[in-house]
Amino acid sequence: MDKVVATALPPARLAGTVARRLARQGGGVGVATLCIGVGQGLALALVLER
Repeated sequence: MDKVVATALPPARLAGTVARRLARQGGGVGVATLCIGVGQGLALALVLER
């Protein structure tokens, strides 16, 4: 991975940001960690192939 983005955004907005960056780059793999509150978290991996 050649780029890293660290932000404190709501989970849906962060997932959208990762997806848009992948689309602008022409594809690739994006990974994000999402805080969903009350001590819970999720990992998100997006793959965009073109």
